Amino acid sequence: MPSRPIRFYHRGRIVEVGDAEPTRSVLDWLREDARCTGTKEGCNEGDCGACTVVVGTPAAPGDTQAVRGLRLQTVNACIQFLPTLDGKALFGVEDLKAIAPAQALHPVQQAMVECHGSQCGFCTPGFVMSLWAGYETHRACGTTPSRRALADELSGNLCRCTGYRPILDAGQRMFELPAAQLDTAPVLAALQAMAGGDQTFEYRDRFFAPRTTEALAALREAKPEARLVAGATDVGLWVNKQFRELGEIIYLGGVKALQAVEEQRDGALRIGAAAPLEDAWRAIARRWPALTDVWLRFASPPVRHAGTMGGNLANGSPIGDSAPILMALDAQIELRRGARVRRMPLPDFYVDYMKNRLEPGEFVQAIVLPALPAGRQVRGYKISKRFDCDISAVCAGFAIELDGATVRAVRLAFGGMAGIVKRAARAEAALLGQPWNAASVAAAQAALAQDFTPLSDMRASAAHRAQVAANLLMRLWLETRPDDPLPAEATSVFAAMARERA
Repeated sequence: MPSRPIRFYHRGRIVEVGDAEPTRSVLDWLREDARCTGTKEGCNEGDCGACTVVVGTPAAPGDTQAVRGLRLQTVNACIQFLPTLDGKALFGVEDLKAIAPAQALHPVQQAMVECHGSQCGFCTPGFVMSLWAGYETHRACGTTPSRRALADELSGNLCRCTGYRPILDAGQRMFELPAAQLDTAPVLAALQAMAGGDQTFEYRDRFFAPRTTEALAALREAKPEARLVAGATDVGLWVNKQFRELGEIIYLGGVKALQAVEEQRDGALRIGAAAPLEDAWRAIARRWPALTDVWLRFASPPVRHAGTMGGNLANGSPIGDSAPILMALDAQIELRRGARVRRMPLPDFYVDYMKNRLEPGEFVQAIVLPALPAGRQVRGYKISKRFDCDISAVCAGFAIELDGATVRAVRLAFGGMAGIVKRAARAEAALLGQPWNAASVAAAQAALAQDFTPLSDMRASAAHRAQVAANLLMRLWLETRPDDPLPAEATSVFAAMARERA
C-alpha cells in the first residue's frame, strides 16, 4: 500500500498527520503541535506518569474491561510513537471538560480539588487521566474500587509534593459526585470509519504496520534489518535518551492474531507475542494465582498496557521479569520466518547478554505454556528498591512438585544474577529426588554459588544478589513444605490486603 497520513480520533474529530517523523512521540505532538499543554513531560522514559494519556480502541467481545464497546487504557505519551495511534482514539486532560459540559469540573478533577490532591500540580494531569480511566471502567462494570485497587491503578504515577493519601481520597470521592460518562458512540463511529481492514499501514516509507501474521512474516522476511516495535516501552527510550535512529520500523501492534491469549485443547496457554503485558499476566495469574504479586508489580499499568510479553522476551534483558517466571512454567517460545514455524524451550533461546537465537527475517510469534501437573506449585518473587514500578535487582521463578515429602520435579530460574536469565541447574540437581527439608534447601543454597557469579551495579551488589537468591529458596520451602506451610497471607502483600478487604 502507498504511504498515507496517520489518522486518529482526538478532541471530537479525526485528525490526520502526515509531516511528523515516525519516531515523534505522542507527547511532543500533543504539546507542540496540538498545543494541548496540560499533559506534562517529566522523566521522558515512562516512569513518572506526568505524561499519562488514555488510548481508546474497540473492545473485543467478552472484554470485561470494556466501557460501552470501548477499551480505555492508560499509556505513557512520552514513549509512544505517533504512528502507533493510527486507527485509535487519544484522550488527554483537556478532553475531560467536554465529557462534563454542564459541570465546572469533571468529577475526577472536582474530587482532586475537594480532597486537596494537588499541590505543585505538575503531576496532577497524569493522575487525573489514570483516575479517569478507572472511573469510566469501574462505572461501566458497576463496581466501586477499593483503596488498594486505586493504589494499584495509580502505581505508574509519581507525586513528590502532596503524597498519595489525598489522591486516593479523591479516587474514592469521585464516585460520590454527580456522574459524567464518556459518550462512546461518536468515538466508536470514528474508529469504524478509520478501520483499514487487513491492509498494511505504511507511513513515510519507513513505518510499516501489517494487520495479519502472514503480512508480517512476508514483510519481516523482506526487511530483516528493520526494527521490530511492539509497545515501544524500551525502544522509546533509545530515541529519547540515546538519540538513536531506528531506520525502518515494523510495528506489531496492528496484528490482531498476535494479541490473542488462548486456552488450547491440550490445556496449554498460548500467548501471542504482541499480547499486552496486562492481558498476558492476567491470564497467567488466573491459572496460577500465586503469581499475582509478580503481575501487579511488573512495571506499571501504563507500561503493561503498551508493552508486550513477546517484546519483553525478545529484548532479552537479564533483569526482565517475564523470563524467570515463564522458565519456571516450562514455557516454549514460538519463532516464525516466512511460512516456517519452530519452537524451542525458553532457556535455549538465550545465548549471551542481549543475544538470542532469532535468525535474520525471523520474529517471535507466541509463547506457549503447557498444562502443568496438578501437584506442581509455582511461585514468583521480585526484589527491588521500590515496591511499585521499579527494575528488579533479582527476580525468581520457581516451580516444585513433591511426591510425599520428596522433590519429584523442580525449576529454579533467576533474572539479575547473570548476563542472561537462566535456570539454576546445580541447585535444581541438589534438590531433585531429595527430601524437601531445611537440609536440602541448604545444599541448594550452596549450589547457587556454582550456578551464578552476579555483578554489582546501581541496583544491587553481587553479595546482596547472592544472599537474596539463597533467601528466596528458603522462602519457597517455607511456603511449600509438606508440614505447616506458610499461608499466602503471611508472605503476599496483595493476599493480605485481599483478606482485609473481605
